[in-house]
Amino acid sequence: MTVLFECTYRGGRYFGLGLPKSDEPLSLTPLTDRNLGKLLTEGGDVAVLLAASETVTVPVSELDTVSFRPPLLPDHLGDAVVGGFMQTHNVKVDADTPSQPNWFLKGLGDVLRTSGQDLRAPAGSVALTEEAEVVLVYVTDADGMPRYVGYTFGNDLTDIGRFRRHRGHLSYAKLCDAGVAPWLFLDEPPRQVTGHVTIERDGEPAWRGEFTTGTKALHYGLDDIMSELFSYDALLAPGRVHYVYIGADRSSFHDGFRMTDRDRVTLDFASHGVTLSNTVRCASPMLAAAAREGS
Repeated sequence: MTVLFECTYRGGRYFGLGLPKSDEPLSLTPLTDRNLGKLLTEGGDVAVLLAASETVTVPVSELDTVSFRPPLLPDHLGDAVVGGFMQTHNVKVDADTPSQPNWFLKGLGDVLRTSGQDLRAPAGSVALTEEAEVVLVYVTDADGMPRYVGYTFGNDLTDIGRFRRHRGHLSYAKLCDAGVAPWLFLDEPPRQVTGHVTIERDGEPAWRGEFTTGTKALHYGLDDIMSELFSYDALLAPGRVHYVYIGADRSSFHDGFRMTDRDRVTLDFASHGVTLSNTVRCASPMLAAAAREGS
């Protein structure tokens, strides 16, 4: 299975293959003017591209200076759409389950946060929860056709309390940042993903739970719901990158836990060797802007 990533190092843009290890040097290839998303939609072989290019080796002592980027994130953040489906898993099916799951918009490319970055949520959030999910990545080609290029993993931070209080407020409940792993798995969506969540408060573990996700856990056929989503021309501008969160298993909220500002959430997608860790920050954008103006 091939894993692709992009990063910055010493002011330059690079890409590479594989899941980096903290105790091994990292081999990188200059990105220059290459568009990896375009390459993948046209059937290009990234491994061949790497073999024909000069590489840079980052020593272990400098690994902490490498900054990993969300997979295929466009330079113009408005060219990325982050959204997904809710209540897709078999464990959440009930008598009110619709024939097509609700789709939601989380935002554009600026809501994506890699491990170590804060996940922003509104100051007035009712009850926040993590959602460990598979994230499908699509790139719209020059003809306006969305092309699946691979998958990664993410945390769809959600104000589930607001949604529970008012079912019509799903769109508001989802307007929180989204955690995303920088590793793009160039393969079909995984059938089964297992792992666990750890939430720390004031540096101490406050909640821990297991999760299972992947296409095998879905109540809906993935092809069906994606075909419905991409039947809308409003989403299909050429070059647009879509990050589609396909739903989650039960979360800490369902266990009675309530997340608060500064809690640290770590998702360990153990079956695939991926860990995503972020601190939740609840703040009002207007108050933050006022503070910057007064400083």
